[in-house]
Parts: sequence; structure tokens; C-alpha cells
Amino acid sequence: MKDFTRESLIHDPVHGYIPFVSIVPEGETSERRLLDDPWLQRLRQIHQLQTAWWVYPSAEHTRFQHVVGAMHMASRAVATLYESLDETCGGELPSQGAVECLARMAALLHDVGHGPFGHFFDAHFLKPHYGLNHEALGAHIIEHELGDLLRGVRQCPGGRLAEGESIDPADVAFLIQRPKQHDTGDRPRWLVLLRSLFCGLYTVDNMDFVLRDAYMSGYSERAYDVDRLLRYSFYSERGLTIHRKGVNALLKFMQTKSELFRAVYFHRTVRAIDKTLEELFRDSRELLFPGNPLEHLDDYRGFTEWSLLIDVSRWSKSDDPTMHELGVRWDRLVNRQVDWIAVDERNLTFKQGEAEETSIFGDPKIVEQKIRDRLPEAMRDMIMQIDLPRHIYRPDALAATAGQNFQFNPSTGKVYPLTDDQLFAQLPIAHRSCRVYLRQEHTEGEQQAIGAALDAIFGSRGEDDLTNM
Repeated sequence: MKDFTRESLIHDPVHGYIPFVSIVPEGETSERRLLDDPWLQRLRQIHQLQTAWWVYPSAEHTRFQHVVGAMHMASRAVATLYESLDETCGGELPSQGAVECLARMAALLHDVGHGPFGHFFDAHFLKPHYGLNHEALGAHIIEHELGDLLRGVRQCPGGRLAEGESIDPADVAFLIQRPKQHDTGDRPRWLVLLRSLFCGLYTVDNMDFVLRDAYMSGYSERAYDVDRLLRYSFYSERGLTIHRKGVNALLKFMQTKSELFRAVYFHRTVRAIDKTLEELFRDSRELLFPGNPLEHLDDYRGFTEWSLLIDVSRWSKSDDPTMHELGVRWDRLVNRQVDWIAVDERNLTFKQGEAEETSIFGDPKIVEQKIRDRLPEAMRDMIMQIDLPRHIYRPDALAATAGQNFQFNPSTGKVYPLTDDQLFAQLPIAHRSCRVYLRQEHTEGEQQAIGAALDAIFGSRGEDDLTNM
């Protein structure tokens, strides 16, 4: 008879019931213990969509809900792919229970290093001031804060680790970080191949967030066919491979993800909020957090959007003039009073071999100067910001993240690069927008002058005009 006391269930609006191990023998670590750890629970206080929840009222979901969903996707992926991965690696894999437990832990912990406002915090706090990102910070937390717990994980819903097997926190940290050139070292081949489930075209991370973000934002209740995508996936000698029958499902997934970037993540008002937040972060940084998170891990564990927004809500009542002025500005943002508005934009896509880095889209300062040069002289000093959001459709063939995914053609019985597929090859490498933001109190004449300047640089506005979006 099945032991119904060992597992518990989470009911999720995207995946339905998600099982996790709740009761384990003494001396082992249950998945519940990790789910309830403060490092995981803090993710309940960090929105999945960083600032888009100010634009999409129903998109209030958090990083915690997402990592639970990603953990579930890891189980589904391993159940589908374990046999082919074992065959590809000559039967040298650990047990299926060990691979599933490892993948589940990596999926559960892949966002553990995130700070308030997610990727925004990476771009405007971690990277410029400390050379960090949430992946590197998460890897440190996994190895040094959660390592002992991970080594005690012995079972997951799909089975137990075999005698003598254990989860190495360093393997978990390896899986959650993006590939770099020559970073595999002496790691076993199965682990290197498994990383494609965390950094390839379709991963346990983005397979969940595309479904979840589309559902919670109201974009789509069923964004793509995850069942078909997994059904036609397997490991070949080349790596994670999709059968030709599944390529359309993969293309639909990639196109939906791209549409979410354009419609939700890079929504013009979302980016306007980011512009306002960027200035606040710049001016408030020294008051928000004491320094490098690696040197203040206890403080960082309690540093979330909740804690930040509660702290800054008190500043407007401060007797300190600087803190008071910052507090008034934070109050405006919390009340969704945004300083910037997008007045015009242009879009470009870049295909394989096109020199994106040499286009003016690579540098907002160059774009801004070209616009100013084409404005009437009396307007050349107007306050503006240039935004160049970029979405990657698929990795450039020369990037370290490329080479993770392949396709199988049943008519030849051979595995090929995905770029050999005609429809896949037609997808661009990247999409760029060029948006011009002015202060909310701008004049109609200034907006028209911006439009004329963009017409002079990029051609007639046509379908790229904001009024057509």
C-alpha cells in the first residue's frame, strides 16, 4: 500500500497538484525542510515580475511560486529524459532517484540569490557595484548556507537515492549558473548534459515561468503545449534533442516567450517604472543595504521587496533632509506616480550573422546624441532617456550558452543542429526596441520633434508607432 504520509501536495493554478516529500527518516532532510527554510521563504516577498505587477494587477505571483513550479517541471523532465540520458552516457548515471532529486533541488534553488525586484537588482546593484549576479550569489548560498541540508536529501516523489549516493551542493551550484567557456572541468558528462535543462532553449525554469506569467498576467491560460514539448524530447550523443514532431511545439514556446517580453516584461509603462526606480536606487543605494551581500548574508536573507518598501515608507517622515526628499520620491513610486512616459519607439530584429553590436542600438548614448542632433536647436537640451530593451529569441551560435539543443530527423535517423530546421532558422537572434522617454510634463511639440528625429534616423514610423501597439 502506498504511504500517503510521506508526501504532501501543493495545489498550483498552473500545474495542478505538485507533490513534495514531507516525512523522512531521522537524519535525512525532507523537501519540506528546504521549502520552509528562511532562504526559500524570503522568495514569497519578491515578485516574479519585478515591476510589471504595477501594470498587470493580477500578476502578483512571487519567486516562491515559480521555484516550486520549476521543481515540479524538473521531475517531469527527468521522468521523460532519464532513460535516454542513461543510454547516451553509457549507463554511468546515478540512479534515477538521485538525478531527479538533484534536478529538483537545482530548480527549487535557482532563484535563491535574487534580491528585491529580481533582475533589476542584478543590473543596478549587484553587477555595477560588486561584480555579482543572482546566480553567483545563489551558488554561494547553496554551497555555504544550504549545503548541509542538501547533503541530507535522500528522496523525492520519484524515488530514493541509491546506497552510497548523495547530492553534492557544488553540482547544484553548477547547474544553476549559465555556461561559460571551458567551465565544465572534470565534471561527468551526464551532469554537463543535464545542465541543458537549466540553461538551454527550453528549461525547467522558463517552461514554468512562460506558463505562469502568461496565466497570471492574463496573456494566455495555456501559453504553449508543454506535454508535446516534453514528449518529443530526448538526449542524443549531441545533447538535449527534440524530434521533428516536436519542433512546432518548441517554436510556439519560443514565440510565446518572445511575446511575453514584448507585451509584459518590456511593456512601455513597466520600463517607465524601471526608469523611475533606477534613479531612486542610484540615489538611495547606500541607505538600502550595507554593502556586498556576500559579506552581509544574514542581512541579505531578510532583504526583500517587503522589507525595502516598508523601510522607505518611513523616510518621508524623517527629520534628515536627504532621507525626507528620497522618502517623498519613494512614496510617489509606491502610489504609482511615474516620472517618465514613452513618447515614441522603433523596433529592429537581428538575424544570424548580422552585426548587432555595431548598430547604434548597442549604446543609448549614441542614440540619444543622434536624436538631439536632429531636434530643433531650442529643444536640444530637453530631458530624455533612451531605453534599448533586448530580448534573445535564441542564443547566437558563438555564445557559450549555444550548443545545448539539437533536433532529430526520423527520415535520415540523424541528429542535426536546430538551425538546420527552416522554420527555426527564420527566427531572429534578438529583438531590440528603441524607446524615447520624456518627463510626464512634456509638451506636444517636444513629442512631435522626437518623432520627426526618429523618422530621420530610422525611417517612417509606420507600425512601430506607439499608437499602433
